[in-house]
Amino acid sequence: MPDSTPDIKDCEISIDDCLRRVLQGEKEFFEAVVRQFERPLRAWLAVQSPPGVDVDEIAQQTFIAAYTRLEEYEPGTNFAAWLFTIARYQLKTETTRLRRIADYHSRYAPDLLQRELDRHDDEPPEMWLVRVESLQKCLESLGDSLRQYVNWRYREEIPLEEMARRSNRSVTAVKKQLWQIRQKLQQCVEKRISKMQRPVS
Repeated sequence: MPDSTPDIKDCEISIDDCLRRVLQGEKEFFEAVVRQFERPLRAWLAVQSPPGVDVDEIAQQTFIAAYTRLEEYEPGTNFAAWLFTIARYQLKTETTRLRRIADYHSRYAPDLLQRELDRHDDEPPEMWLVRVESLQKCLESLGDSLRQYVNWRYREEIPLEEMARRSNRSVTAVKKQLWQIRQKLQQCVEKRISKMQRPVS
């Protein structure tokens, strides 16, 4: 049976066209929007999120919030920037929640969470998109084995337990490996952006 789900090409290669059709009652077209932005959004969240934040949950909350607030979006403007702004506030809300329930003996130290959140708090949405593009380059630079972990977790959405089974490691070891990969990607992104912002002599 053929898949009847709209693709982005059904919106005349226009996100605004998809969104217009959603507002007109064709809600299935929002799925095409989600497919267009899901990977870059989750990749951005994976790098920006401090330890303890569920990236998949934040991404889902972001799309739900965007759908419920869709009438606030101004057609013709930068939808990606609008979506990433919502994601930033979703991340900030979750981080604040974690800080409230954390103590200094847990791995969610409040000062660490606050520092991680504040690092990019004042950046314009355009810079977040630059970060996403840099992240794609950094992902390409990872070795095959490390990139496999990223694909399993953030593209195929494989549970940690299944990742541990496939890699013949413990769940704790897999969690540590994912954190190290995220740190490595974050450092790579920061390095690339620093080079981009360096004045030409």
